[in-house]
Amino acid sequence: MLLVDVANASAEVGSVSARLAKIRRIADLLTAAAAEADPQLVAVVVAWLSGELPQRQIGVGWATLRALPPPAVEPSLTVGGVDAAFTEIGAVSGKGSQTRRAELVAGVFAAATAGEQTFLRRLLGGELRQGALVGVMADAVAGAAGVPAVKVRRAAMLSGDLPTVAAAVLTGGSAALSEFTLQVGRPVGPMLAQTATGVADALQKLGGTAVFEAKLDGARVQIHRFGETVSIYTRSLDDITARLPEVVEAALALPATALIADAEAIALRPEGRPHRFQVTASRFGRGGGRGGRDRSADVEAARAAQPLSVFFFDLLHLDGTDLLDLPTTERLAVLDALIPDAQRVDRLLTSDVDDAADFLAVTLAAGHEGVMAKSPAAPYEAGRRGAGWLKVKPVHTLDLVVLAVEWGSGRRTGKLSNIHLGARDPATGGFVMLGKTFKGMTDEMLDWQTGRFLELADGPTDGYVVTLRPEQVVEIALDGVQTSTRYPGGMALRFARVLRYRDDKGPGEADTLDTVRTLYER
Repeated sequence: MLLVDVANASAEVGSVSARLAKIRRIADLLTAAAAEADPQLVAVVVAWLSGELPQRQIGVGWATLRALPPPAVEPSLTVGGVDAAFTEIGAVSGKGSQTRRAELVAGVFAAATAGEQTFLRRLLGGELRQGALVGVMADAVAGAAGVPAVKVRRAAMLSGDLPTVAAAVLTGGSAALSEFTLQVGRPVGPMLAQTATGVADALQKLGGTAVFEAKLDGARVQIHRFGETVSIYTRSLDDITARLPEVVEAALALPATALIADAEAIALRPEGRPHRFQVTASRFGRGGGRGGRDRSADVEAARAAQPLSVFFFDLLHLDGTDLLDLPTTERLAVLDALIPDAQRVDRLLTSDVDDAADFLAVTLAAGHEGVMAKSPAAPYEAGRRGAGWLKVKPVHTLDLVVLAVEWGSGRRTGKLSNIHLGARDPATGGFVMLGKTFKGMTDEMLDWQTGRFLELADGPTDGYVVTLRPEQVVEIALDGVQTSTRYPGGMALRFARVLRYRDDKGPGEADTLDTVRTLYER
């Protein structure tokens, strides 16, 4: 299959808003891929259209993608060839690796047409936005395979990997789905949460009663144990067992032979308050093995410098019994009988708004993110953002200045979309970039800002990024501020989204770096 077929399908899927139209277009492409009887090809196409690389990370970021060769006139790249090139790029290491990696990337892009370059740039940059989310992809796989969508979703849920499921069902038929069952040692897509505006809203949405849990500002982990073998996976299902020996020890200390558990790993200060998220995250980095040093020695050194604590909050399997289809309260009863009090997330079952509000206040005062509200009757919907889990977190806002903007793709083709955000620096009179966002923008907002930013353009407008005169103020909602080495201020916005443009404010009224730093230090 040619790469141009995937690139064209991606562009077409992104240009339509109707869910059924997206599903039909993707299903047509998958049918064509399945006709080549190559499971790997099907898996790659599904991964790419989901905005992911089968290789996860290959060391290519926006810096590498800034200067690209002119596009080819005629398409010649194949999906298999590009996937193999990505694998080769990801394997480059050692002295001169950055130069070699850039050469390989340039080679791929030199053979790509303009449309293919756009697709590859956004895929590698993590910004392939075309509306092909997991639910749409699962339905498209089902349509192409001629099987009920519910069976595909269930298999994807239990395997944690839709591309693998797609490859199996599209080349092996409906019978191939029977191999996807809950298995200790094979990661499962984690259940995700929707959002509630507050505890009262959460109680109303969940029928009047909810299990409230402290939402720790750590890193979610999925723990598998079979006998004396323990495996630990991240939320994105990466295996990080070797990096978290204290979590392995916690799992081995439990009176169980086989289990699958949901937990939070977090770095705590001596008084029990959480460190910044980056401190926890530093334990999840690659690390180790540099300069001939033993990787295990690096892990132990990192553990000694900053140990992690583990807190369990759900149980999917225990000693031969699958629990994920049980109601929340029944799973928690099994969890409570297994896990010591000190290793369980704080929890409150209530139908009282005031009690829930007090629980939220105590959790925030302890330095945590907020609370999770869970339906007492909800099963564990692995791999889905189910309505049975809701997150309640305080929202911060900042008034920032738009410094630049990027041309959109898919449905946003021809629109100026992703905005670069900056805070005012009174010391220099300029602005310091803190991050980018494309979230929260309505169609009307996109139309307005495209016209507005073309007026503010401070240079050419035909490139990927359009630099602006720093005049437009925008109100941004965010979850917090984190440490960053990418931006000059040393800080970056977490989960920023647009609330509204502030035409009533000039750039001199935008929030300052000091204001952002106060939020960061809080």
